[in-house]
Amino acid sequence: MLGPVSDRFIFAPPASAGFFLDSTAMAEQQQFYLLLGNLMSPDNNVRKQSEETYDAIPGSTKITFLLQAIRDASAAEDVRQMAAVLLRRLLSSAFEEVYPGLTIDVQMAIKTELLASIQMDSSSSIRKKVCDVAAELARNLLDDDGNNQWPEILKFLFESVNSQNVALREVISALLQTMEDQSNPRVQAHAAAALINFTEDCPKALLIPYLDNLVQHLHVIMVAKLQELIQKGTKLVLEQVVTSIASVADTAEEKFVPYYDLFMPSLKHIVENAVQKELRLLRGKTIECISLIGLAVGKEKFIPDASAVMQLLLKTQTDFNDLEDDDPQISYMISAWARMCKILGKEFQQYLPVVMGPLMKTASIKPEVALLDTQDMENMSEDDGWEFVNLGDQQSFGIKTAGLEEKATACQMLVCYAKELKEGFVEYTEQVVKLMVPLLKFYFHDDILYMPLQSMPLLLECARVRGPEYLTQMWHFMCDALIKAIGTEPDSDVLSEIMHSFAKCIELMGDGCLNNEHFEELGGILKGKLEEHFKNQELRQAKRQDEDYDEQVEETLQDEDENDVYILTKVSDILHAVFSSYKEKILPWFEQLLQLIVNLICPHRPWADRQWGLCIFDDVIEHCSPSSFKYAEYFLRPMIQSLCDTSPEVRQAAAYGIGVMAQFGGENYRPFCTEAIPLLISVIQAADSRAKENVNATENCISAVGKIMRYRPECINVNEVLPHWVSWLPLNEDKEEAVHTFNYLCDLIESNNPVVLGPDNTNLPKIFVIIAEGVANESIKSDDDCSKRLANVIRQVQVSGGLWTQCVSALNEIHQKAIQDLLNAA
Repeated sequence: MLGPVSDRFIFAPPASAGFFLDSTAMAEQQQFYLLLGNLMSPDNNVRKQSEETYDAIPGSTKITFLLQAIRDASAAEDVRQMAAVLLRRLLSSAFEEVYPGLTIDVQMAIKTELLASIQMDSSSSIRKKVCDVAAELARNLLDDDGNNQWPEILKFLFESVNSQNVALREVISALLQTMEDQSNPRVQAHAAAALINFTEDCPKALLIPYLDNLVQHLHVIMVAKLQELIQKGTKLVLEQVVTSIASVADTAEEKFVPYYDLFMPSLKHIVENAVQKELRLLRGKTIECISLIGLAVGKEKFIPDASAVMQLLLKTQTDFNDLEDDDPQISYMISAWARMCKILGKEFQQYLPVVMGPLMKTASIKPEVALLDTQDMENMSEDDGWEFVNLGDQQSFGIKTAGLEEKATACQMLVCYAKELKEGFVEYTEQVVKLMVPLLKFYFHDDILYMPLQSMPLLLECARVRGPEYLTQMWHFMCDALIKAIGTEPDSDVLSEIMHSFAKCIELMGDGCLNNEHFEELGGILKGKLEEHFKNQELRQAKRQDEDYDEQVEETLQDEDENDVYILTKVSDILHAVFSSYKEKILPWFEQLLQLIVNLICPHRPWADRQWGLCIFDDVIEHCSPSSFKYAEYFLRPMIQSLCDTSPEVRQAAAYGIGVMAQFGGENYRPFCTEAIPLLISVIQAADSRAKENVNATENCISAVGKIMRYRPECINVNEVLPHWVSWLPLNEDKEEAVHTFNYLCDLIESNNPVVLGPDNTNLPKIFVIIAEGVANESIKSDDDCSKRLANVIRQVQVSGGLWTQCVSALNEIHQKAIQDLLNAA
């Protein structure tokens, strides 16, 4: 039996953060095992002496040896279990004294060792106790705002589920047990915060198997904490539990339906009764929880409670003007209204008169700004509501940030209403547009700056019901501001959003939406963007020749290149919108940009330049029809050659061009369609054509072959190619091209094409599989004409008993369901 040990040896942590022990440390570890054994001794004196020895060991050393004991499979199981219990106790009672003092390497090693034990230990009892330790550490590594400082544990848990590891169940169990620790409310609250963190990041499919256990525990805890609130007035844990429930519902979505009735009465009770000032945050979080649950379970389940919930929200809204500016309910209310709008759809329109006043008031908040000298700034720096930007010359620009988050949320909600209600929002479009357009110059908050850009196409859609004159007036109010912003915005991220919004608006407004002045200004801006693109590439190449060029410089240059390419994609978006709206009428205007676009597709240019240059010429062919041929000398040869490019993105753009050439180009393009066929087929039949990086290019080639057979059959031996083409179907990645192929397949079936149907319709079972895969992969939308045509094909076979049986027997369970879904929807 081990006697006093403190004078026999000194516990010192091993030098290695990975806990590999040298011979001296191993000897000390063995003595530590004896100490752990003595802590469980039935002899009171031995146990007391051992406890004194254990208490004298420094905390960091304890962690090291406890962890090594847990991981040592050769140690006795009771010793290992005791080590896990002590480690959890240490992290629970002395975390702040011990853990922050460890080096980063040791902290990382502790996390790694714990996860390794959970994953690899053969003893379920040890694994369970280590899960308790990991849960305790995870709880302590949440800051006061609920931010997770151990992201690796979430990744590990999700991977564990994928490998059918029991770790997830055990960690969830440990978190739930900690939440039920009534003796320590702050620990309970931290455990709830950890659970929120977990469920927010957890994929739905991984959460569902544990949902029932999780929800039942949450309900028990919520009921207990609600009673505690009523009896003692304590609310901290209840706030976190309510948010946990909201997070679980948000992730589980429709799978939360069976638990809806378990929670909704209590949640409504909280909103109805938690009216005291100190309960504002609880009430706000409960409003959030109710709206998230409603969104998760859907309108059908939520509708019986919708009216009562709306009345509770309306009552709060009516009292909105009485709320203080910093009342936490405001942001929760604004977000809840938007979710209710998503749930109720058009039925929400009736509430707009109540909702819009306070919402517009919040969205119209003007920040307080000031130009300050150094002395002024020092006097104000204690006020957390101010942020400063140093302008030099002892001057700073200050902005009071209070209210900006609420303003951003309110603007976001306006976007939501416009999107969900469409013409039902028309009464408010004018005042919202007048609010949003000036925000294009709002540089104080990124989220607010993006809101007008998202709102403008949506507001135009809403306003369309008022007729062309009203719509045009609204568009002119937006258009000048958007074009000016494209020409002046220095930030590439914001610029790309402005260009995207402008392109969407042009597509919505169509022919005639831009006047001569607009076109002149836009042409100059786009020309400048393209010239700047080439100039920046030259500058980057020059920097690669500098003597201080290294990997870090290259990383910066690649980031700059990505930004430039992204702006190039938005130039392409705007040109696409202009071509699709104005057709060949716009070609004279386009000629000022022609040589720059030709430069993009030169063989020596980077693949992204060639890709987007070809995309622009694709639009010229598709929307300008035979008139495009006068520019063929500039793009035809590069397009044909690009079918065999090493870059799949370039191949895809070229293949799409061949397809629209066949569909829209006219007689002059006929020989080029013929020339392209063997090149398209060689891409499709390449060994790696269906690899992830190649599949989109391959599918565009398949679609292009189909378009040539459909629109230019004189260019191809249709009967020879057709069996191959059918064998390449369906297209699963490129949904737009999938529709083209299915429409052509319908043409062939409806005309009883013998090559496609086969003798005595022997190919129909294969065709059924193609259709079923298309439906299962959502390549066919239930509301378009193509799905109706395919459903008719299925119904015609249904009336032929033997053939129907033969076709259905070729389908697996997923395919059979897809066919049934198609018949039900079309």
